[in-house]
Parts: sequence; C-alpha cells; structure tokens
Amino acid sequence: MKSKKQRATRKIPTQIQELHNQVEQWRRTRPCRGPMPESLWALAADGARQHGVARVARWAGLDYYSLKERLEASTGQKTSRPEKQPAFVELWPGPSRAVMDCTVEFEHPRGARMRIHLQGATAPDLTSLAGSFWSTVS
Repeated sequence: MKSKKQRATRKIPTQIQELHNQVEQWRRTRPCRGPMPESLWALAADGARQHGVARVARWAGLDYYSLKERLEASTGQKTSRPEKQPAFVELWPGPSRAVMDCTVEFEHPRGARMRIHLQGATAPDLTSLAGSFWSTVS
C-alpha cells in the first residue's frame, strides 16, 4: 500500500516537481539569506500560468503573494478580481409628503459632490436630481 506522501507526489506535475527540487537545492546551497534568483521565479510564474498560483506556491514551497506579484508583473495583468466600486442606490420616489429635516449627499469617485438639505418642504424628485448629477459628472 502506498503512503499518503507517495500518492500526493504522483499528482504533482513533473514541471512543478523539478521547480520544487531546484528551489530546495538553492535553499540548501546558498551562502547567505537573500532573494531567490529570477530564473527560479520565472519558472514558478510559468508553472503558475498553467497550474494556478495557489497550487504552485504550495507544491514548490513558495510564498503565494510573492508568486502572484511575479505572475502579474510577467503578464501585465492582475490575477485577482477587480475591486468593487460603490454601487449606485436608486431612490424610488414615494408619495409626496412633508420632510422635517433631511440632508442628501452625492459623491462621485472623481471628487464631485452635491448636498441637498431639505427642511420643512416637500421632497423633490431625488431620482431626477441624482440622474442629472451623475450624467453631468461623467
């Protein structure tokens, strides 16, 4: 019966196994602590393109975030999801009613701002105001 380590080793692609061996050889023979050679990072980035950053980092014993940065630098694009931008919230105009005291603020990522202060008046059509604000800022 094969051990768990033997079964796991069998599933690792030979390219990544060779990378792992080269990284371990470099770690054993380096004279002092220092950055890993670019040639090894290039091999790791190539493997990450084919097999994924997490798998290669785990299999080769490398730092996930360092490998991810190297891959992004070599491909010129991010491997992670883009940051979420704030979503626009649509205000449904309800029945007109008196507003006691209310301040509504709009802020565009480019820096434009609009503040509406309502005091003892009926509510204007905020949907139209918001639409007008966003169309003039874009």
